[in-house]
Parts: sequence; C-alpha cells; structure tokens
Amino acid sequence: MDLLSNQNILLYLAAYILAGIPFGYLLAKQFAGVDIKQAGSGNIGATNVLRVVKETDPKLAKKLGAITLFLDAIKGIIVILIAQFLGAPEGVLWTIAVLAVLGHCFSVFLAFEGGKGVATGFGVLLVMMPIPALIAIVVWLIAAKGLKISSLSSLIGLIAFIIASYILYPEVPEITSHAPIWIIAFVIFYKHIPNIVRLFKKEEGQV
Repeated sequence: MDLLSNQNILLYLAAYILAGIPFGYLLAKQFAGVDIKQAGSGNIGATNVLRVVKETDPKLAKKLGAITLFLDAIKGIIVILIAQFLGAPEGVLWTIAVLAVLGHCFSVFLAFEGGKGVATGFGVLLVMMPIPALIAIVVWLIAAKGLKISSLSSLIGLIAFIIASYILYPEVPEITSHAPIWIIAFVIFYKHIPNIVRLFKKEEGQV
C-alpha cells in the first residue's frame, strides 16, 4: 500500500486534526469556567487541569483531570485502530502515531500551540508497542508516586519506553527503524524544555 495514497492522506489529516482537539482547555472552560492557557503552567493537559481546577473545586478537578487524560490518550488511538481495520501497513500506522502527537502538541485549533504530548504519545505507543508501553506506564506511575513531579515522571517513563523498545524490538517490525519513536520522544522532550529548566532551578511544582 502506497504511504501517500488518497486513503492514507485522509487518515493522516484525521489523525492530526482529531489529536489537535484541546480537550483539557474545553473541559476546564465549560465545567470550571477557567481558561487553563492563562492559569497554572498554561498547559492544556491533564496535570494543569488538575492543578488549576483543584484551587476552587478539588472533586471536580480529579474528574476533569481523569477525563482529559483519557480523551488525550484515546484521540491518538482512534485513527490508528481505523487504519488497522482498513489493513494499513506498519509504516502508515507509525506515521499516524507521529502525526497524532504533533497534532496534540501543535494544535491547529490553538494557533499551533498545544499540550506536551505525554498522554497522546503513550496512547499511540500502547497500540503500536503494547509491552514497552505498559512497562513505561508502570515506571511512570512509580515515579509519579515517589517524586510527585508530573513532568519528571513522564520523561522517566518515556526513557523507560525507549530502552524497552530497543530490548524487545531491536528492529521494529516491517519498518526496521526506531525513527518514529525518536520523533515522538523528541517532540515530547522539546515540549518539556520549560519544565526541565524549572527542574534544574528547583522551581517545578508538584501535583
């Protein structure tokens, strides 16, 4: 199947546009009356939703944070599952995975700004490489519980995924390259640069 067939181009556009829907921003605005782009870290992800809404309504904050996390993860998965159903090859699926992360991080609905890509990234990776992703999620949860710093825990989880992917898949099936994984990792690390700077300054907040 040609990577640039009309069907695949439509899948790529769908992945980018769907992943660009800023669920955290919309939920916080609709149910908490808060513009999270102007509060907390300014991020549209679940962590900032939880942090900002918690100031006025802790119970609502947990609900909105959990829903944001789920929706940000699932929006990266949906188009991959559709593409799998249509019989798309691995190369197409990995391209969709990368575009989903790019769509979330550089959303067309937010003037090409967006979230940090963690939930969407782990969502697509869970479909593409389930065992490394599950290992990474366990590492992420353990780090989050111990460190209580969302950004650092996410980056540790991402590193765990990269290591596990090389151990379990020295050559990625069909595409024989870890390039899509490195692109996803680079985007997530890039979006975390402000957090990394705050970590070195010991200014990064806990959740």
